[in-house]
Amino acid sequence: MHEIARHYAPTGELRVALNHGNRILVGRKADGSPYGISVDLAHAVATEIGAPLRFVEYERAVDVSNSASGDAWDVCFLAVDPKRAEVLDFTAPYVRIKGCYLAGPDCRAVDAKDLVDSKAAVGTVDGSAYTLTLSRLPGAERLVTYPDIHAMLRAFDAGEVQAVAGIGDVMAQEAKSRPGTRVLAPPFMEIRQAMAIVQGRPDAASHLQTLLATMARDGRVGDILERHGVSRSAAFIPD
Repeated sequence: MHEIARHYAPTGELRVALNHGNRILVGRKADGSPYGISVDLAHAVATEIGAPLRFVEYERAVDVSNSASGDAWDVCFLAVDPKRAEVLDFTAPYVRIKGCYLAGPDCRAVDAKDLVDSKAAVGTVDGSAYTLTLSRLPGAERLVTYPDIHAMLRAFDAGEVQAVAGIGDVMAQEAKSRPGTRVLAPPFMEIRQAMAIVQGRPDAASHLQTLLATMARDGRVGDILERHGVSRSAAFIPD
């Protein structure tokens, strides 16, 4: 184990939190083991610092962020948000993901702005990056939050809300199985996904920032994105 690893992982192993609520970044194989962009990046970091790796798995982003002060994990993958930055030290983003609305068959809105102006009820997932952002924007009073994406989509199918908010690629995939639905353009936000470490470990935070930036510049982040079906053009290259 390298000396820097002790700053990352005081327990002797690098505990990495995974958010299964973000299907673009992490999923499960048939045997239940995790795979995806987050998993590959975690392995790269663990290899770099010479630490054994253990995943701590959650179903929602809010569960990851809410456990940040509980010494359950060391490093996580979350979208950058000011509220989360109160307890986490974020790297620069490594990928940009679009946040989009999926509109139902009875929704008359022609674009994202029109949806907000229409005063329609919009479903969203509690504690997600897009919920945190939308709660600070016009139309926040008409957000209807659900505990997870499954509950949100059930409510959408039942007509409880006229539209739902989520990751653009996921919303596009859900639209394929719902005739008459459509993803509204333009996106309502750019979700900047980053890595983060619990506050109070400045040496590790600085090292992680530099390491991820180096991986972005030399193409390793782009390689990982492409391996999992995301265009390398979505990679964020720091100045």
